[in-house]
Amino acid sequence: MTSNLLWILILLQTAMGAFDTLYHHEFTERLAWRKSQRRELVLHGSRNLIYAALFFTFGFLEPGGFLAVVLTGTLAVEVVITLVDFVEEDRTRRLPASERITHALLALNYGAIIALAAPVLATWMARPSGAGLVTHGLWSAFAALAGLGVAIFGVRDLFASRAVERRTLPDAAPLVAALGGRRIVLITGATGFIGTRLVEALVSARHRVIVLARNPAKAAQLRTPFELITSLDQLGSDAVIDAIVNLAGEPIASAPWTKARRTRIVESRVRMTDDVVRLIARLKRKPAVLVNGSAIGWYGLRGDEVLTETSYGTACFSREICEAWECEALKADTRVVRLRIGLVLGVEGGLLGQLLFPFSFGLGGPIGSGRQWMSWISRDDLVRLIAHAIATPSLSGAMNATAPIPVENRDFTRALGSTLRRPAMLPLPAMPLRLALGDFARELLLGGQRVLPKKAIASGFVFRHPTVESALREILNGEVATLETAPLNRAA
Repeated sequence: MTSNLLWILILLQTAMGAFDTLYHHEFTERLAWRKSQRRELVLHGSRNLIYAALFFTFGFLEPGGFLAVVLTGTLAVEVVITLVDFVEEDRTRRLPASERITHALLALNYGAIIALAAPVLATWMARPSGAGLVTHGLWSAFAALAGLGVAIFGVRDLFASRAVERRTLPDAAPLVAALGGRRIVLITGATGFIGTRLVEALVSARHRVIVLARNPAKAAQLRTPFELITSLDQLGSDAVIDAIVNLAGEPIASAPWTKARRTRIVESRVRMTDDVVRLIARLKRKPAVLVNGSAIGWYGLRGDEVLTETSYGTACFSREICEAWECEALKADTRVVRLRIGLVLGVEGGLLGQLLFPFSFGLGGPIGSGRQWMSWISRDDLVRLIAHAIATPSLSGAMNATAPIPVENRDFTRALGSTLRRPAMLPLPAMPLRLALGDFARELLLGGQRVLPKKAIASGFVFRHPTVESALREILNGEVATLETAPLNRAA
């Protein structure tokens, strides 16, 4: 194994494989936390352990005779596992375009590696059986590091495949029990992190759901049955709708706030809300309520102040977004609940989804000083609160959608590390974040709000997860909580 070209191709294969694993499997798809992907995790873990054996063999050994035959057979087994993995992926999830392209490039490059390695393997097989120690300088060092890396991920995926078997989402139907009789609910933003669970809950409880989705392919992944529309213009003036939940908008936390992105974030929310308002205006029978998304960013950066629905806001981009969104919703000719949503916890998205990868490997820690407040809510409690808002005619205006006990970032970090049984002591310094991300870091990562759900609790809503420890135990370990009726759920 002396060809530099062959080693370069192996290096390229490793780089593409690392990108596929880190970006797709960990950050985007979060496979280690999805029960549906248990078999895929087994395939990935097995293949990574084979890769580890291959790296160490090619980096430090020259097998001859029978051992070379075994090595060749191992390469063939890897190909079979990869083909089975492709089938399993297509069967259980919809791959993003970037992952399909990466897989195609990996397959082409692997073919080139096999073609270049074939003569070397043939030479080794012609030798007497045995193995001699060799070194390829820096290439051997690279092989050792790569072998160690894929071995770690291989073992992790195999353990995760066993752990995920015990992790199940609670039944969704009870989340909307407050609605009582059958309702007709129109949802915008239904394919998002919150919307998917809301659709699942409503459909499971046999309500009629109308989904507005610009991308039918994404909507196809939602729980059925539901009615799909791609424009509100498809609804006639005689359409019957009991409630509208408006969650649509450009994601706020997925990229830095360039000038163009700021414009898209605001306009996407205002434009969709304006469409909803105009729909309500032309309907002969008005829906009873519009539950309109907003966020606790409306309050601005307020340090340690305790904030309720009657608190004022201070200027920042987050407030600009929420104020524009809420002002548009107030034009609706029906009861409007402006839901000021905190940090939503769930493995499928949001802040927690982004933190799982570093924390799972013991690489997590506080952000900046760790003293900034995190006003959070579990995704299931948020779905329950949306149903509560629809079912409670006395509720209108701003309503905070946060758990009754906000926590400082350092306490959230400690709770997440404890739940995962991992250390969480590696801080993320504030200065690099400010320099790299500007207002994005200042408002979303280093700032915070200490928000209390005073109106929700006063209206009789009871949180299933008033504490972050309870939420994380259910979300990550499958320890389903019962409704808490302690003073934590009473108005402050």
